[in-house]
Amino acid sequence: MIRTNSAQRHTRTAVGVAGVLVAAAALTACGGPAHQGAAAVLGGQRITIAAVEAKVSALRDEVDAQGSGPRTERAGLTNRAVADLVLSRVVDRALSDRQLDISQTEISQARDSDAKLLGGESELQRELLLKQGVSTGDTAAFYRQQLGIQKLAAVEGKDARTAEGDAVVRKALAAAGTELKVVVNPRYGTWDPQQVSLIDTTPDWLPQRTTSS
Repeated sequence: MIRTNSAQRHTRTAVGVAGVLVAAAALTACGGPAHQGAAAVLGGQRITIAAVEAKVSALRDEVDAQGSGPRTERAGLTNRAVADLVLSRVVDRALSDRQLDISQTEISQARDSDAKLLGGESELQRELLLKQGVSTGDTAAFYRQQLGIQKLAAVEGKDARTAEGDAVVRKALAAAGTELKVVVNPRYGTWDPQQVSLIDTTPDWLPQRTTSS
């Protein structure tokens, strides 16, 4: 788990729930036009392989431009990208099922708060890139996902950082993934509904994030 002083200063950047943040819904892929060129299909909507590759390329380009940071094999980054994209949609579905949403204002406030704590927007982007593996173009989606996970716990009166909150979030994500009938291209792994995770993939491909109150 990534635990740095700057990461711990993030008030909203992450959910300190180790299991939840490796969550990404996936099932064995099946044939048919909807699955052609797809990294995953959720509720009949595709996450294309092209979208995954674009996400990976953006991250690698930014890390290379920094001249430092984690050197992760492309296969690991690709699996991570698939998992992250799927997780975001599963979180959105779980929120929708509870008539919840994350507003742009909430995202902006969380982002601005973190930028202030870290000394500016450029420092925030560097922190997200090198410590969380989030490219500039994915920053808003990152905050939306993390705030969404926090809300899923909070609606039941729980804190996502606790064991009770973790259980609430896992249950919500498992139910949402089932409703969406998530299918993942088997090259990226298989879905374990009990763990709410993508398995049989490159170990440690998804940084686990922390938060402070």
